[in-house]
Amino acid sequence: MVWKPLPMKKYLILGANGQLGKQFAKDLASRKLTVLAPDEKDCDITSVDVLSRYLDTTKPSIVINCAAYNAVDMAEQQSETAFLINTKAPGTIASLCAERKIVLVHYSSDYVFDGAKGDRYTEQDGVNPLNVYGKSKRGGEEAVLASGTQALVLRTSWVFGNGTQNFIHKMLQWSQKNPVLRLTADEVSVPTSTIDLVDITIRAIDKGLTGLYHCTNSDYASRYEWGRYVAKKLSLSSTIIPVPMSMFPSPAQRPLFSAMSNHRLQTDLGIVIPDWRDAVDRFIKEYPLL
Repeated sequence: MVWKPLPMKKYLILGANGQLGKQFAKDLASRKLTVLAPDEKDCDITSVDVLSRYLDTTKPSIVINCAAYNAVDMAEQQSETAFLINTKAPGTIASLCAERKIVLVHYSSDYVFDGAKGDRYTEQDGVNPLNVYGKSKRGGEEAVLASGTQALVLRTSWVFGNGTQNFIHKMLQWSQKNPVLRLTADEVSVPTSTIDLVDITIRAIDKGLTGLYHCTNSDYASRYEWGRYVAKKLSLSSTIIPVPMSMFPSPAQRPLFSAMSNHRLQTDLGIVIPDWRDAVDRFIKEYPLL
């Protein structure tokens, strides 16, 4: 679907303190666009009254929901919180946006899939989340898409951005403490840079896209392949060994192959989305870790 882009845009970023939210604030500001990036305490997405008042006061034309509960393992014990933030809150945001004719961008996850396909997932493939996190993200997708607002839902995966919670930074930390690193060779998805995720999202907004799309960098990798590439780029001295995911028992079951195809998004935007290796190269150049 395509909606008519608004002539004047004011962006509201929810979850502005996360790595994706911070990249949005930086990128939009550099483009001289009007950006609202409130703290959670000033714009609580779990409170209908607070969020409603904030929207009425600030009158954004586009809401970008970067807020999410991303603790995959903890979600197994904190399912109520996971569903509140990942399912109920997006539904509320979408309903309020629909009432005010505000465009909404919402992010979902490759964890809505079970990994059984054995090939890259498209937007037409059926979902079957294996864990509470994945189920809560699927619930958020459904709530947003059913709200009637002009919504763009972007599924993404293995996101890395500026900060200490991304895989690249953790690789650096791990290598400083361990001469040998064991990374899963059978867990496969697409490393995706916040730099590209933000740029592609803005392009999609400007093009007027709505509906469900897969938004990742191109190609795919195992954790082991990603780790080896990062280690080479950062000249890390640790030996990296490939191991099966079964070596790391965890509360949440994870899909083995959850890589998604971004072909539809590339086609509809008329662009070539960069390979994840290129994304890693540019990320390290923009945010030096050493």
